[in-house]
Parts: sequence; structure tokens; C-alpha cells
Amino acid sequence: MTDFDTRPAAGADGAFPGVLVSRPDIARLAGVKRPAVTNWERRHANFPTAVNPGADIERFRADDVLAWLSERAVPANARRPGEAAGTTYGDRFRAGLSGGAVGGLLRAVERFAGPEADRLRGSMPLDRYLYWLLYLVMNQIVEPDDGLANAVDTFRESDREHDLPEDVFPRHLLAELADTLGRTPAGSAQESRAAFDHVLVLWRAAYAREGGAFFTPPSVSRVMAGALAAVRPGAVRVHDPYGRTGELLVAYLDAVAAQCGSALPQVRGRVPERLERQVAEWNLRVHHGGSVRLGEGRLTPALAPFADPPGAFDVLLTNPPFGRRLEDVAPPSYWTYGAARRTEFDWLQYVVSLLAPEGRAAVLLPAGASFNAGAAETVRAGLVEAGAVECVIALPAGLFTLTAVKTQIWFLRPPGSTTAADPKVLFVAGEHLGHRLTRTQWTLSDDDVARLVGEYVSWHRARSAGRCFPGTPGLSRAVPVPGIVEHRHSLDPARYVRPPGHGSAAGAPGPDETRDVLARLSHEIASLHARAEAADAEAAGWLGRYGL
Repeated sequence: MTDFDTRPAAGADGAFPGVLVSRPDIARLAGVKRPAVTNWERRHANFPTAVNPGADIERFRADDVLAWLSERAVPANARRPGEAAGTTYGDRFRAGLSGGAVGGLLRAVERFAGPEADRLRGSMPLDRYLYWLLYLVMNQIVEPDDGLANAVDTFRESDREHDLPEDVFPRHLLAELADTLGRTPAGSAQESRAAFDHVLVLWRAAYAREGGAFFTPPSVSRVMAGALAAVRPGAVRVHDPYGRTGELLVAYLDAVAAQCGSALPQVRGRVPERLERQVAEWNLRVHHGGSVRLGEGRLTPALAPFADPPGAFDVLLTNPPFGRRLEDVAPPSYWTYGAARRTEFDWLQYVVSLLAPEGRAAVLLPAGASFNAGAAETVRAGLVEAGAVECVIALPAGLFTLTAVKTQIWFLRPPGSTTAADPKVLFVAGEHLGHRLTRTQWTLSDDDVARLVGEYVSWHRARSAGRCFPGTPGLSRAVPVPGIVEHRHSLDPARYVRPPGHGSAAGAPGPDETRDVLARLSHEIASLHARAEAADAEAAGWLGRYGL
């Protein structure tokens, strides 16, 4: 039995008005030992004051304690199983007072999306099952009172609309998922987002295998968003014209919230497919509240010019489709820098046309876009000599789930911007960064993300202040446009940035450099062999399901 009571407390108007708790209550609800509460009182002058000082059992307003504990994150070595990173002692305290359990929603979601997924979905395709699970989780988070009831109605309407038989759409699925999730509230906002993101990652992987969609890896999203949020503080109009599942817009809003804590900007975007548009809107709603309506777009704007107004956006970031050829396309008005025969060069010119006078854009592109010849070189030359290219960051291979393609981030500015008058391009060679996440996939660590963002931001601030930016040996180098013209407008960072002590960019490689190149090639070959084996194993698994 607890000894906290609910006698009215004057002025209490928060989450638990009138609730009073003792020091043992605080320790138990926050998941710490009793002496920890006394230590908090002694070490922190702003610890809540007892409402009855000097009494045999001093009591504190629960709302005051909750507010104080919510500012203190549980250390990684003290988190309980199922508690997400960022969980605070206030999350535990709130969950205990409301009868919930921190980590309960996340654990339930992990079970439904993992060990029990095959039993629950029956013959339903995995991507469709995970889509509905994601929808239920979203409703439980944003409308905990009646969200699941609304979800049930939508679920049944979809069932009737598609006339799905029992063996394709198990009738027991809705009842079991909705009942368990309805009885498992999240203990904190961090846990809610972690539960949603867990299903989102799995759905994107399953959906991508069916449709070949390449969603932006989280670490790459953080590089693109963190850099733009830092160099364009106070940006109001933010846009992603090919939003996929909203991952870049969510990352940008996260970065803005972390850097300044001011009012979030107006975000908008376009998504190519109805299903992805719905998921993107859920993603934004779970992470940043409110309701964001996204429009629908096409594979590339030249096929059907969008209604996005030119020169309208302060920040634009996108991961557009690339590698598709454009045949017999009437040149749209924004093809200022040359005829685009591949989708990536259509998107580059379109993005530049949308930027406000001091706007900035980040576009994720295949590495080949920086050095391919032909029409690609023509467009690239036009962009470079107009001062529209500000920075190119090379990323390591293997960051995507389903492909080992190498990618780069191009940071763009409108040709009329103040820094475009004396154009230079910053090259950041980040191919050597990252670490193995699984046998076939790599990721960038927090330190890697900070290094890449830091190079671009430091260079941008130096340029804005009229200072010289020396670059970082082996990582970055700023090159004037004439130096780029000498190399046929190549924008491949590897051409301009060499590892320290391995010769100049224009000189012949020495023995040490040759040895280093061979070592990197050997590592890349081994990585490609591993990915090929994984692909063979997955293909064999799919064939086995059909008895082949």
C-alpha cells in the first residue's frame, strides 16, 4: 500500500492536481533507492519544497516533483529493459502514478512486430500487416482516449472495401492488437516515438523489398537536416518535394528543436504514392504533433511540373529517385543549366529553382552524378559556374538496406545568394567513416554525423564572416571554381581530398598510397561478397516458401 494521498493542494493545476507524495513514494516511483532522494534535495537548490515542512512525514506536490524529475534523464547504465534512450525519471514517476509501466508499449510493439508477427498475420503480406500495426500504434499515441476505436472502424471499412476473405485478412488480428495496445499506454513521449519508429523501420524494409523504394537512412537524414538547421536558423518555409515517409522533414524538425527550441517552421512536401503519404503524415504527427497534409507528386517534375512556386523556400531537403532516363521530355522552364537526360539532373535544377534568395538545399544523389560525362557534365558545369553548388559530402557505401550504392549529399544555394558571388565548393570525403550495423549494412555514428555536419557548418560560417577556411587534412578542402573546371567539372570529393601524407591531389600516387588504395579495394570486395551471399540467402528463402 502506498502512503501518498490526494488531499487538495493549493495551486496544483498540472497532471496530478491535489496528489501529494512522500520521499519513499518519490524513490519508489522514480525507480531509485531512498538515499538518492535525500541526495537530490541536498545537491539541488531547486528541488521541490515540502508542503508541510517539519511534519513527521513530509509531503510534496506530485506535479512539482514530476516537473523536476522530467529534467533528469536516466543514465544508460541505469535504464531498465525496454526503456528507450532519453527516458527520464519523470517518465517513470508519471507511469507509476497513472498505473502504467515505462516500456510497456514498446515491449508490446516489439512482440507484435517480431516473434508473434507470423502467427497474427496469417497469409496477410508482411508489409500490409506492419502497415496496419503502425496505424494502430499511431492512433494509440496521438489519440489515446478514442483513437483505437476510430482505427477499428477504419480497419473494418478497409476490410469490406477490399472484400478480403478470412484466410487473407484474419478477423482475430484486429481484436488482439487493439485490445493489447489499448491496455498498454506509453510511459513517455520518448517511448511513444521509439515504439512507432520500431514498426516504421520494419515496414519500410518490407515495403521496399516489394517496391524497390530506397528510404533515407536515419544517420544520413541527420547529416542533411542538422547541417541545414545550423546554417539557416529561423527558416520559416521548409519543403521536401519527394518526401517518401517524411524521414527528412522529421529529422529537420528534430534538429531545429535540439538547436534552438524555438517555434517549429512551416513544413510541407510531396509524396509519390498514397500509402507513403499516409505514413509520412503519421510520422510527422507522432514526432511533432499537429496535422501536416502532404501533396502527391510524380517520379520527376519534368514529367508533370508541380505547383510548387519558384523561389519560395528557405530550406529544401530531399532524397529523389535517380538513375531513370528521361526520353522525349519537353524542356521545362527551370532547365537553366542544360538538358537533363536522367532524373537526378532534373531534380537538381528543379530544387535550385525553388530556393529563396538566401535559401539552402540538401539533395541525396548517387556518387556517379559527381563525375559522369555527357549531358550530366553539361548540367554539372552550369550549376558549378553559376555558383549553385556549395558543398559535396561523400558517404560510405552500404548505408541503405537493399543496395550498396555509394551516395553523396549536394548542398545547393541560389545563384544570386551573397556567397555565390565568389563561388567555391567545399568537398568532404567521408567514405572512410561509419561502422558495420549488420553483416550487410553500415551506419554513421553520432561522432561521424557531428564531424560531417561540423565541416560544412564551420566552412559556411567562415565564408559568411569573410574568413579563410583551411579545411581538415584528409577530410575536407575548399576549391575555387577554376580548379574544378580544370577537372572537367568533376565534383567527386575523392579527386580533391587525399588522406594526409599520401601525396597531392595532382601528383602520382606513391607506394604507401597505392597500398592504402589496394587495402580499401580489398575491404570493399569482401563487403560486396558478403552482400552477395546475403542476397543469395534471401532469394533462397523466398524460393523455399514456394517449394522451389
